Amino acid sequence: MTQAAIDTPKVPAAIGLYLALVQFFFALTWVVYVIYLPQLVESAGLPRSVVPWLLMADQLVFIACDVAVGLASDRAAQLLGRLGRWMVAATLLSMAAFVALPFVAPGGSPALLLGLTLLWAASSSLLRAPPMTLLGRYAAKPAQPGLVALMLMGSGIAAALAPYLGMVLKGWDARGPFVLSSLSLAAVTLGMVAAERALARARAAQPAPAAPVPAALRAARPVTPIPGFMLAALLAALAFQVQANIVQAPGYLRLADASQLPWLMPLFWVGFNLALMPASQLTKRWGGLPVMAAAALGAALASGLGWRAGSLPVLIAAQLLAGAGWAAVLMSAFSSALWFGHTGREGRLAGGLNALLAAATLSRMGLVVTLAPAPAVAAGWGWIAVAGFVAAAMLLAAIWSRARR
Repeated sequence: MTQAAIDTPKVPAAIGLYLALVQFFFALTWVVYVIYLPQLVESAGLPRSVVPWLLMADQLVFIACDVAVGLASDRAAQLLGRLGRWMVAATLLSMAAFVALPFVAPGGSPALLLGLTLLWAASSSLLRAPPMTLLGRYAAKPAQPGLVALMLMGSGIAAALAPYLGMVLKGWDARGPFVLSSLSLAAVTLGMVAAERALARARAAQPAPAAPVPAALRAARPVTPIPGFMLAALLAALAFQVQANIVQAPGYLRLADASQLPWLMPLFWVGFNLALMPASQLTKRWGGLPVMAAAALGAALASGLGWRAGSLPVLIAAQLLAGAGWAAVLMSAFSSALWFGHTGREGRLAGGLNALLAAATLSRMGLVVTLAPAPAVAAGWGWIAVAGFVAAAMLLAAIWSRARR
């Protein structure tokens, strides 16, 4: 066995951990931003009532930029090193805008605060789709589900820490957390060019396939039902938003004291993080579509169990399982997007998938802002999450059945 053959399997795993670290710090900046945004807008002379609308504006920026950046990343990835340099440059610009927020807000211009916020949201989009483009372009197909799982774990850990950070940072001056999170993200992103080249070397070291792909299979790939797949992903994302961000907290409040929420809310993300690697192995073995369909059905069952739970232990178990189901749905969705986009459309599909996730977040925010449901009312919306996951599972099962034929 050659030295290259010994070293090659280690490179993608190391790169996966590195990309997970990038996604962790990127998600952490968003958590810090959401925690301090009410304080920032108030110090800039704006009412706190604009906060939800500003967060929705951020999601609109994400939707537009995710699609545009996804398309651009496909073109940039054709030249080795260019995509990594773009990501480093955009991160430095993004972090400059982010760090400036708590410094310009006190007594500053509301228009300047809004402009910096939108600049940060737009430039940070280069940390969403392009890493997936790198994996789709350079990582071996069998390794992609595991690498995608590692990347998503970075975001999942940050989401699990969010309630704790809200307690820890209470009363802190915003400038410290903004500077620390920005410097951390900028520091880890500086290695993106080296990561891109390492992935390219790992790809080059892989043995060539024994035989070319049959012409019939090459011709079949373009007819993959991408619109149906994207619709299923959107339905699942909407169900996730309702389950994790609307129904979950009121469900806990039925059975637990409000003081326990910071310790109970992360359990969904605990289940999410624990399920990512096992789900990646299932996707590697069976493919993205069947795993995505089965996981959506499992998430529907867990959501229904939590909605009707009569005791706190049952609700906790249901939230862990719901988080695990969403992990498998999301991981297999991105793995499928990379498969459908191979080769040359990875960024387009990964960016489109990120845009759908942002659209689901925007829809949830709009629903909460316009209806402002009381906790007792929101707790009764569990059927929406169940219906969304079931509809996604049925659509994916139909797509998979057609693809097999």
